[in-house]
Amino acid sequence: MPELPEVETSRRGIAPHIVNATVTRVIVRNRQLRWPVSKSVDRNLLGASITAVDRRAKYLLIRTGDGAAILHLGMSGSVYIVDRDTPAGVHDHVDIQFDTGKALRFRDPRRFGSLHWSKSPLDHKLLKSLGPEPLGEDFGGSYLWERARGRRVSIKQFIMNAQVVVGVGNIYASEALYLAGINPRRAAGRVSLQRYERLSNSIKDVLAKAIKAGGTTLRDFYGGDGEAGYFQQQLEVYGRENQPCRFCNSPITAIVQGQRSTYYCKQCQT
Repeated sequence: MPELPEVETSRRGIAPHIVNATVTRVIVRNRQLRWPVSKSVDRNLLGASITAVDRRAKYLLIRTGDGAAILHLGMSGSVYIVDRDTPAGVHDHVDIQFDTGKALRFRDPRRFGSLHWSKSPLDHKLLKSLGPEPLGEDFGGSYLWERARGRRVSIKQFIMNAQVVVGVGNIYASEALYLAGINPRRAAGRVSLQRYERLSNSIKDVLAKAIKAGGTTLRDFYGGDGEAGYFQQQLEVYGRENQPCRFCNSPITAIVQGQRSTYYCKQCQT
């Protein structure tokens, strides 16, 4: 699934091609995505000029002067810039065409993605209850420590909760906890403020490095320029079960938490 770094990579890839361009046609080949694509998307985008492409959590906000199209990539979705007359494939469900001769194409083999229109996108039901951005000024160790008071849920599941903080997906949670030296099974309410400061810095570091590397290509994610991400080559624990820890040489352990795979070092993470 595309996570925050992959979505941010996509945003940076498509923005230079569509900001200040005018929409000349909206083609929705399949409206049956995770939720049906409303015709309000077509009506409001047609003839509009794109003012910005922002990201909130794992959502792309394609803004105009009157609102924004809210695009979620789902489990396997991706966006590309193509020439307007490029033939569509079987999984290419939406094209937004521009007066530049280019089109923004949304491809989603599993159809778990979604596309919506909102005049006030940050107040949309999918976005309004989300926690702070992990790379923003509102996020830090003190914030996490305060939110964790009395929580018995594991620290890994706690930081993966989008109402606590957005964008810390399964891969990046495992990596950040390793860098912070925290056992992923430890109860969130039993982590000290000092360790939360270390963890918040690790989350920022891991996500920033992943964005710089263009994301992590697992299965079928590619960025908005069609290029694969390379952060997978830098992973310390994720996907490395029984391989030696790069710090202490102990074998990496794999467990399941919340139906998701967790990787950690028993010696380095306490």
